[in-house]
Amino acid sequence: MDRIYLDYNATTPLAPEVVAAMQPCLDEDFGNPFSHHWAGQRTRVAVERARYQVAELLRCDPTEVVFTSGGTEANNSALAGVFFSRHGKSTPHFIISSIEHPSVGKTCDFLERLGAEVTRLAVNRHGMVDPADVHRAITSETVLVSVMHANNEVGTLQPIREIAGIAREHNVLMHSDAAQSVGKVPVEITDLGVDLLTVAGHKMYAPQGVGALFIRRGVDLEPFLHGADHERGRRAGTENVLEIVGLGAACQLAQRWVRDDSTRKLRDQFWQLLQATFGDRVVLNGHPEQRLPNTLNVSFPGQLGHEILSRLPNIAASTGSACHAGEYGLSPVLKAMQIDETAGLGAIRFSVGRNSTAAEVEATVAQLANLLAQF
Repeated sequence: MDRIYLDYNATTPLAPEVVAAMQPCLDEDFGNPFSHHWAGQRTRVAVERARYQVAELLRCDPTEVVFTSGGTEANNSALAGVFFSRHGKSTPHFIISSIEHPSVGKTCDFLERLGAEVTRLAVNRHGMVDPADVHRAITSETVLVSVMHANNEVGTLQPIREIAGIAREHNVLMHSDAAQSVGKVPVEITDLGVDLLTVAGHKMYAPQGVGALFIRRGVDLEPFLHGADHERGRRAGTENVLEIVGLGAACQLAQRWVRDDSTRKLRDQFWQLLQATFGDRVVLNGHPEQRLPNTLNVSFPGQLGHEILSRLPNIAASTGSACHAGEYGLSPVLKAMQIDETAGLGAIRFSVGRNSTAAEVEATVAQLANLLAQF
C-alpha cells in the first residue's frame, strides 16, 4: 500500500528549489564566512543573501534577522535573552499562553527557577487567547509577553496584532513563536507589531536544524550563546552556511506560496469527506476559521487516535495523546482547551502540504472508514 504523508506540521521535505540553492555549498563554497579571504567572502555573500531573503518575507530590515539552529534555540534566545538583560533590576515577569510549544513553556519553567515570575493564560474551547486576559495580567514588573502565532496541534491563529498593541501600550516587549505560521500564511512584522519573532526552517521546506530570530532594532537581548562576534555579536558560532542558504531559498519560495489557496482547499475537502463519511462520529478541534490553512485536527470520540494510526502504518499523521510510561493521556494543548477526554484521546492531527494530493486525502478517508467499521 502506498505511503501517505500527512504530517507537514511535524516537518516538511526539502523543496527542490531549496536543494538546488544549497548545492554550491556542498560542491565548492566551503569557506568560513567569518574569514576575510576569497573563500570566506563567497560564503559571507551567500549568508547575507539568505538574510535578505528572510527579511523580505517578514518585511523587516535584514540587520534584524539572526540565524539560529532552529525554532527551539530562537525561542530560548528570546525568553532567556530578555530575562538576563533585565535580571537584577526587578523580578522579571513573563506572560505566556497555556498552549505554547515546550521550547517556550519549559524555558519559562527554567527561568522561574532563576527567579522569574510567569503567568500562563488560559485559552478558550478553540485554543485562542483572549487579549483582555493579557491586559489584566500585565504588571509593572512584566518584561515580555510571548504568545505563539499558530498552534502546532490544532492550528488556531492567535490575535497577535491586538496582543502586541496591548504590550506596546505598557512598554512591554512582545515575542511570538511563528514556527508553524511562517510560510503558510502571511507573517509580516509591520502588520503584527512584535518585537521578537521565531522562524523554523524545517516547517517551511528548508532543512532541519536552522531557524531565525527577528530582533527589532533597539531591543536589548543578552546573547544566548557566547563566543566570537558572529551575527553582529548576537549569536556566537560559525554560521551554518549550507542550511542558512536553504532557509533563504525557502523564504523566497514562501513569498509566492503564502497567498496560494491550494492547501486550504485540500484541507477543506478533507474535512468535508470526513463529515460525509462519519457524520457526528467525527468532530473538529481548533478554531473553525482562524487556523492554519493546512491543519485539520479531528477527534473520533470513543476511539483512541494512537490505535487508529497504529493500524494504518502507511499513513503518517500525529495523535492528540501523549504517552507516559505506556499510558496515554490528553496532550497539554487539548487539556488546556478543555477537550473532553473521550473525544481528546481519539484526536488525530492531519496536516497537508505542497506535495499532498486529493487522491491521498480520499485514500486516507477510505482507509479510516474501513478500519472504523470494524469497531
